[in-house]
Amino acid sequence: MENLQAVKQRFGIIGNDIQLNRAIEKAIRVAPTDISVLVTGESGVGKENIPKIIHQLSHRKHAKYIAVNCGAIPEGTIDSELFGHEKGAFTGATQTRKGYFEVADGGTIFLDEVGELPLTTQVRLLRVLENGEFIKVGSSQVQKTNVRIVAATNVKMQEAISKGKFREDLYYRLSTIEISLPPLRDRGNDIHLLFRKFASDFAQKNRIPVIRLDESASNLLLNYRFPGNIRQLKNIAEQVSIMEENRIISPEILSQYLPNNTTNNLPVLVGNDSSSSNDFANERDIMYKILFDMRNDINDLKKLTLDLMQSGNIQEVQEENRGIIQRIYNDNDTSESNIEVVQIPESASDNNYDFIETIEEHENLSLQEKEVEMIRKSLERNKGKRKLAAKELGISERTLYRKIKQYDL
Repeated sequence: MENLQAVKQRFGIIGNDIQLNRAIEKAIRVAPTDISVLVTGESGVGKENIPKIIHQLSHRKHAKYIAVNCGAIPEGTIDSELFGHEKGAFTGATQTRKGYFEVADGGTIFLDEVGELPLTTQVRLLRVLENGEFIKVGSSQVQKTNVRIVAATNVKMQEAISKGKFREDLYYRLSTIEISLPPLRDRGNDIHLLFRKFASDFAQKNRIPVIRLDESASNLLLNYRFPGNIRQLKNIAEQVSIMEENRIISPEILSQYLPNNTTNNLPVLVGNDSSSSNDFANERDIMYKILFDMRNDINDLKKLTLDLMQSGNIQEVQEENRGIIQRIYNDNDTSESNIEVVQIPESASDNNYDFIETIEEHENLSLQEKEVEMIRKSLERNKGKRKLAAKELGISERTLYRKIKQYDL
């Protein structure tokens, strides 16, 4: 059995944090077995290294190793990707295709973002774990496979189970051994070691002088929370290496590359003004507050409108709800002309809901415009990287992909 330092060197793992060492030691110990392993941790902590260690230190090391990002495969095709399909099984299936479980027979499959799997696929995966059997899409023939499964997720599995998004029996099958990787912010001096490594590698690759942090900048780096973990740290090291002519980096310079990250979760409502117009988290929170306030105003207006229309007091609607109407349309002018867009026809009756439908149309349009704006800004901030944008927006990568196609972004 290889020792800890040899494994770190072999797989390019930097750091001496005790939690990291414990995770690697567990991977080393479990590797010679065929036990299923679940790797947990935030996005960007390096979960993909653990299944590589397990595979290379196992008796399966000469067989195939296949890594599958479950969150990046559309729901309609993921069964075909994992288990294969027969010719004619669906539109476009012009020939029989082997799935990953058939191709990797005798080897290891790494299921990244396993928490994103649809429930129907979870049932199929459970059968593979229980008895090594699967059926291709469009076939009735049971096939056997001998595959070691290592899964990873940044989802809180117990919450997903309680919400009915993940099968409890599958969770216990996957997590015979659970290996948890710590977030970068909890790894202390490893942060500086990793920064130096990334800066050195980038400088060597691009033939430029290596950047170095002064003592104050190092302290600033150690105290940052790194919501994007190792991936974000590498991105920062490369940005600074490219943009700064001075190769000794001060805290004033470094702080320009460390986004203010006081809020990480969606949605959060804030009642005070944002102190930084460039802070995406605060901008996002304010956006949510606007959307929720708008929806509340619209719901109030629709309820009052229905009551008044049913009682026959149609002409009272505009005067009764003038303030709400103006808030919905973002008007500060209180003149009569500014609310003509939602006037109720004189011929309105108990069954005439044109006014309400107009409000609903505006509501849907406004919410859609806000959503498009939020997605576009997040993609710009993350340089088009959908996985990071999805994480920032608090949605799955599959949902973000669907929204991008829907809004033609």
